[in-house]
Amino acid sequence: MVKVGPFPALCYYFLTKYYPNVMDEMQKDQQFLEYVVKSLVNHPEDVKTTRELDDRGVKITLHVNPEDMGYIIGRQGQTARALRILLKIVGAKEDARVSMLIYEPEEMRRIHQEKKGAMMGESMGASTVSAASDRPKPRVHGDAGLVSDDDLADLGI
Repeated sequence: MVKVGPFPALCYYFLTKYYPNVMDEMQKDQQFLEYVVKSLVNHPEDVKTTRELDDRGVKITLHVNPEDMGYIIGRQGQTARALRILLKIVGAKEDARVSMLIYEPEEMRRIHQEKKGAMMGESMGASTVSAASDRPKPRVHGDAGLVSDDDLADLGI
């Protein structure tokens, strides 16, 4: 395997010109990512990846159906983090630094932020501000969905 080295653009040119079959071998990372993501989503036909070399190594951009975005990102980004770790392992076997970028259209990001803000406003506004005054009332464990001392006392614990 030919190492990419500090000048990826020059190496890419050299590899494609003199060793065209080597580039097929170097795209194992892209094929791996597509395979795993297609296994996770409901619309595998919409999964697309683009691969490009930059000064930091290989950058793979992942495009998925907007309905499947939650499956790819996961709770608190755990699935995306796991995919990135696996890609780094695949890249390390080929002596390449691989990073993944999940493409998210700007409009989708704006809609998500508005929903998130509205949900936070409802949950925070309804439970912390009393109707009689504008001062926030103190939060109790029960407000957060946790068991309070009063709840335990009612159960005789």
